[in-house]
Amino acid sequence: MGATVAVAAGATACGSGSDDSGSGSGSGGDHVKSATAITQVYGDGQKFIAVALEYDSAVDTSKLSKSSFKVDGRTVTKVYANTSASLADTGRDGKYVIVELSPDDSGALLWGNDSGGGSGTGKASGSASASASGSAPAGGGPKVGEKGTAKGAEKAKGTVTSTGSVTTTDGSTYPGGSTELATGKQVNLIVDDFKQFSYKDPKTGKTLPYNLFIPKDYDESKKYPLVLFMHDASVVSTVTTATLVQGLGAVVWASPEDQAERPAFVLAPQYPEVVVGDDYKPTAYFDTTAHLVQELTGKYSIDADRVYSTGQSMGAMMTLGLNIKYPDLFGASWVVAGQWPSSQAAPLAKKNLFVTVSQGDSKAYPGEDAIMSVIEKAGTKVSRATWNAKSTAAQFTKAVDAISAKGTSVNYVTFEKGTTLTAESKKKYGTMEHNSSWAIAYTIEGVREWIFQQRK
Repeated sequence: MGATVAVAAGATACGSGSDDSGSGSGSGGDHVKSATAITQVYGDGQKFIAVALEYDSAVDTSKLSKSSFKVDGRTVTKVYANTSASLADTGRDGKYVIVELSPDDSGALLWGNDSGGGSGTGKASGSASASASGSAPAGGGPKVGEKGTAKGAEKAKGTVTSTGSVTTTDGSTYPGGSTELATGKQVNLIVDDFKQFSYKDPKTGKTLPYNLFIPKDYDESKKYPLVLFMHDASVVSTVTTATLVQGLGAVVWASPEDQAERPAFVLAPQYPEVVVGDDYKPTAYFDTTAHLVQELTGKYSIDADRVYSTGQSMGAMMTLGLNIKYPDLFGASWVVAGQWPSSQAAPLAKKNLFVTVSQGDSKAYPGEDAIMSVIEKAGTKVSRATWNAKSTAAQFTKAVDAISAKGTSVNYVTFEKGTTLTAESKKKYGTMEHNSSWAIAYTIEGVREWIFQQRK
C-alpha cells in the first residue's frame, strides 16, 4: 500500500498552542499552511519520496535535521528548507521544509500494488497478465485487441509530525509537538510536465489518447528531436497517464538532466487495448501511432531526421514492426525486451538500432537472436556485448562507450541471466526476466545519448 499520509488539498494544521509566531510560543503545527506529497518515477514505478511543508515564515535551513520530523511508516532521509515545494541537493532558507523519504521503504511504491486495480501484478485484464513478447506468470499471453484495466498509481498519502523545533530566519522558534498533519496536494516530478491530448486518426478512425512533453522554452525557430515511447501490454488502460507512472520508459527522456543535455519532445501514447500479440497481427492503433508521429512532426518544429522510437515488450514489438512498415519514420530506435518474426526482419538491416534483452527472457532473447542473424546475413555488422544488469552507472557508461566505439549502426546487448532480478521484481513477477529488464534498461544514460547521435 502507499504511505500512510492522508492529506486534504490546502489542509491547515490545527495545533494545541496559540498562534504566536512573534514570540515563538505554541506548537509548530500552528504555523504550517499545507503539506504536499512529492512523487518521483523509478524503474519499478512511481514512488512517494518526500513531503513539502509550507510555513507562514521563511525557515532557517541550518537549524533543521533528520530528527526534526517523522512520517508514519516511513524512513526520513533528509530534512531541509527550500523556497518552493521541490527537492534540492542543498537546502536554502525559505517557507518550505522538505522532508525526504527513503524510496526503498515498503510503503513508498504507488504503482503496482494489488489495490491499484491490477497494475501491480503486471496485469491489464484477463489473459493480458504479461506484456506481449513475455511469458505470463500463469501461462498464456495477452490477446490482441483485449481491453485493459490498469488504473495508474495510487494517491500518495502520509502523516507528518514535527518532533523537533523549527527556527525561522527572523529568529522565532516553533516548538515540536504532537500535532499531525496529513498531505493533501500532490506534486509528481516530471509526470506533471506532460500534457494530455487525444488524436483522432482520419485514416483508421481510431482515437488515441497520448501524453506529450514539450521542451521548456520551446522555440519554433529551432528544430527539436522527438522520442516516441510505447508501453507494454500490462499498462493497457483508459487512464491516459498510466504509461508515465509505470516506469522510466517515457519520463526519463523528459528529466531536467536529459533535457539540459538533449532537449526534445517526448511522446507517450496510452493504448486502450493490446495492440499486438504473439500472432504479430496488430490492431489499427499500430498505424494510428505512425500517423500521430507524422501529425506532430508537422504541427511542431520537430526535426524529421531525429524522430526516435523505443518501447518495452509490446512497445518493443511495435518499435520493430513500425520500423519495418514505415522505414523512413525513425532516425534510430531502442528495442527493450521484444521481438518480431525474423522472416520479416530484413529491412531492419538498414536501421539504427540499439537492442537490450535479458538472456533469461525465454521469448524475446531467442527472438532477438534470430533478428540479429537476419541483419548480419543482409551484410550489416552487429556489435554484440553482454552486460551485468547490476552494474553501477559508471560501469554502464564504460560499457556503452566500448560498444559505441565500434561505430556500428546496430548494437545488440544482452543482460546476463539472473542479473535483472531484484527483490521488488521477484515480488511482482517471480523469476520472470522479461518485465524486470526494462526497469534496468532505461536507467542507462549512455544508450539514450547514443540514440540522439543518430540521424536518418
